[in-house]
Amino acid sequence: MSLDLLFKKVRLASDPTQRVDIGVKGGVIVDMAPRLHCDCPTEHVGGHLVTSGFVDSHIHLDKSCISSRCSCVTGTLQEAISETAKAKHNFTEEDIYARGQRTLEKAIIQGTTAMRTHVELDPRIGLKGFHAIRKLKRDYAWAIDLQICVFPQEGLFNDPGTDELLWQACEAGADLIGGCPYTDTEPKQQIARIFDIAHHFDIDIDFHLDFNLDPSKSDLAEVCQQTKAHGYGGRVAAGHVTQLSALPPKAFETEAHRLADAGVALTVLPSTDLFLMGRDATHSVPRGVTLVHRLLKHGVNGSLATNNVLNPFTPFGDCSLIRMANLYANIAQIGDEAGLEACFDLVSSRPAALMNKKRYEIAIGNPATLIALDTENKASAIAELAQPLFGYKDGRKSFTRPRATLRQPETNHA
Repeated sequence: MSLDLLFKKVRLASDPTQRVDIGVKGGVIVDMAPRLHCDCPTEHVGGHLVTSGFVDSHIHLDKSCISSRCSCVTGTLQEAISETAKAKHNFTEEDIYARGQRTLEKAIIQGTTAMRTHVELDPRIGLKGFHAIRKLKRDYAWAIDLQICVFPQEGLFNDPGTDELLWQACEAGADLIGGCPYTDTEPKQQIARIFDIAHHFDIDIDFHLDFNLDPSKSDLAEVCQQTKAHGYGGRVAAGHVTQLSALPPKAFETEAHRLADAGVALTVLPSTDLFLMGRDATHSVPRGVTLVHRLLKHGVNGSLATNNVLNPFTPFGDCSLIRMANLYANIAQIGDEAGLEACFDLVSSRPAALMNKKRYEIAIGNPATLIALDTENKASAIAELAQPLFGYKDGRKSFTRPRATLRQPETNHA
């Protein structure tokens, strides 16, 4: 068989004890075997771990890299929303594109091959963010698959004009719609309206939900109820849901069953959740990070994601999902091999399923979209913060990141 590209000595996550060759033609994997031979361009992987790439299921490209424009004192969620709202008044499409580009390129170099970005819509910002990120999606399709989720960060029923903007963006091709009921004067009505719009356009939903540590004021049950009523199981995700971290075991298990029964997935944002939650505590500060790996045992799908980069919600970040999974493993006190492997899945195969991404796995007939990591298995990748070495998108090299090299001093034998 003639090939366009050949990967030699690949170590797959599914069986890291073996090495295989992968043949590519027309940007698609057409053969996999212990030994393939072809006179074509060849990538010698050298036994490094190769995966389909990381999947960031929750990020905000439109408001990244604005820390220098904001003045934060208390570090609370309310302050972050307020400071970002002020900064948005000076956003332009060109500015949003440039900042989003900076963040997106970081993610690509860190091995991310698919991403879902939330984009704020309201009468102040209008559709500027949507237009800028849609252009970014087109311009970087050679390196990453980007989903755009439009949502009302500052409310819907308390912010006249936002509903019309959401509708316009969905008509213009937004991939899905989100909600943020905890900022609305009518949270239940917002949830219902988001489902109505999603149903009309036949698109998926991704909520910002229950972002506090007071379980007595939860919108999770309403989202699950609406999901079942609309037959939307497997098409709804919720980000944050930090309230679950404040529940005792029995109550946590009850909510896990509710999520599983409805088919609602959950995305945890370790960096942001850890940074913003528990600000009013003077001692024994709660981590505020929901233990999503425990939800998996109850049949709930989940993911770990970046959320914010260099803004009031999270004033740091390099877009590395390996780093995010490692941070989560520290928070959740995970150190065993199986647990670390689960953390790897939470930034790869699980968010791919959450985003209903088709043809993700490395398999014959699927796109040759993959990355090589400087490690031999999933557990060590998380434990040692393994760095990506190179990546391909549809059979074309998208980035390289050579290993660091020690420069030993020359020995003088004279």
